[in-house]
Amino acid sequence: MQNPTIAIIGLGYVGLPLAVEFGKQFTTIGFDINRPRIDELRAGHDATLEVDTAELQDTPKLSFTCEPADIAPANVYIVTVPTPIDEHKRPDLGAVAAACNTVGQSLAKGDVVVFESTVYPGLTEEFCVPLLEQHSGLTFNQDFHVGYSPERINPGDREHRLSSIIKVTSGSTPETADFVDQLYGAIITAGTHRAESIMVAEAAKVIENTQRDVNIALMNELAMIFNRLGIETDHVLKAAGSKWNFLPFKPGLVGGHCIGVDPYYLTHKAQAIGYHPEMILAGRRINDHMGEYVASQFVKAMLKRNIMVKGARVLVLGLTFKENCPDLRNTKVVDIVRELDDYNMNVDVYDPWVDSEAANKEYDIKTINALEDGAYDGVIIAVAHHQFVSLGEQQLHALGKSDHVLYDLKNVLPTTASDLRL
Repeated sequence: MQNPTIAIIGLGYVGLPLAVEFGKQFTTIGFDINRPRIDELRAGHDATLEVDTAELQDTPKLSFTCEPADIAPANVYIVTVPTPIDEHKRPDLGAVAAACNTVGQSLAKGDVVVFESTVYPGLTEEFCVPLLEQHSGLTFNQDFHVGYSPERINPGDREHRLSSIIKVTSGSTPETADFVDQLYGAIITAGTHRAESIMVAEAAKVIENTQRDVNIALMNELAMIFNRLGIETDHVLKAAGSKWNFLPFKPGLVGGHCIGVDPYYLTHKAQAIGYHPEMILAGRRINDHMGEYVASQFVKAMLKRNIMVKGARVLVLGLTFKENCPDLRNTKVVDIVRELDDYNMNVDVYDPWVDSEAANKEYDIKTINALEDGAYDGVIIAVAHHQFVSLGEQQLHALGKSDHVLYDLKNVLPTTASDLRL
C-alpha cells in the first residue's frame, strides 16, 4: 500500500497523539463519536493536555470528524477506543464492538484494520474479526486483513512520548505484519518490535501492566506489615534499593485505565480456558482495597489525637489517578473519599488539574475552587501534583486547624513532616 489514508477511531489519550503523528506524513482522519471533543480539537484545544495547540494547527494532513461516512476514504483503520471493565470486573467490550461496526460499514477490499486497545489474547481474531466480516460482507485474510499494535501511552509523561517508545507490531499474515511494522516505523523513532503473532502482541500488552500491578501489590502489603511494626516503609525500600537488582516499586493507589484494569482481561481469559489465576487476583484484591486501608489509618490517627471523627472537615488534595495530568479514569482517590463519607466526615476535594463538571458527572464529587487556611481537621495528600509539592511542609500544615492530621500518601514531604505515610 503505497499511499495509505489512515482513519483513527477514538481520539482520547491514545488516539489523538497517534493521529497527530500520522497526520504529519499521511492523510489522516481522526474520528470520535463525541461531538464536543471534535469541536474542541478543530478549535485547536486538547482537554487531555497530551497535544498542544501548535501541533493541532500545524498538521495540515489531519482532519477531525464525528460522522461515520467521513472515514470511508480510508484504507487503513486504527482502533484506539477504551476497553474498561464493568461493575463485576469483567471486560466491557461495548466500545470495541461499536468501533468494529463503524469500521465494518466502510471497509473495502484490500483494507487493513489495526487494533491498539488493550484486550486479552485472542480477542482481535475471535471477537473483532467476525464483527468486521458481519458488517462489511467481506472475508478475513482474503478481502481485508488485521493487525495489532498495543498502545503504550503514559498520560502526563512529557519524556516518554509516542514516537520515543518502542512499538510492538503484528499482523494476521506475514505480509500484513510487514506492512503494519513499516507503517508504524514511519513515525516511531525508537523503533519497532515485530511480534510473532497477533496473540503474542496482545499477551505482551496485557502482562506489561499485570507485572506492575502485582509488584505494587507486594509493596502495598509490605507497607501494611511495616506499619504494624512501626517502621518507615520508605526507609526500608531505600535500604533494600541499595542492592543492584532490587526492583524500585513503591506502594500506592493503583488506578487509571491500564494497571488497575488490564489484569482483569487476562484473568477473564484464563478462567475461560479453565485456569484459575491466583497471584494476579491476589494482587488485584490488595490494590482494590487500598482506599479503605488509607481511610482506616487516617481515622485511627484522628482518634489517637482526640479529634472528633463525625462531622470533621477533611481536605483531600488531588483526585486524578496520577500526578500532573487531568485523567480521572478509574481513580482510586474516589475510594478514599467515599470511605471518609461513610464516617460522616465533611470532605472537600481540591484538584487544579480536574474539570469540575467531569468530576461531578463521573463520580458525583463537587471539587472546591480554592484552598482555605486553618479550616481542616485532617489533610490527605492523595496525588503528587507539582502544585502540592511546591506548597511545602509549612503551607500544607497551615491548611489544618491547630490540631490536625496530615497524611502524606505520596511521600512528597520529609519523613518527619507528616503524621502518616504509606
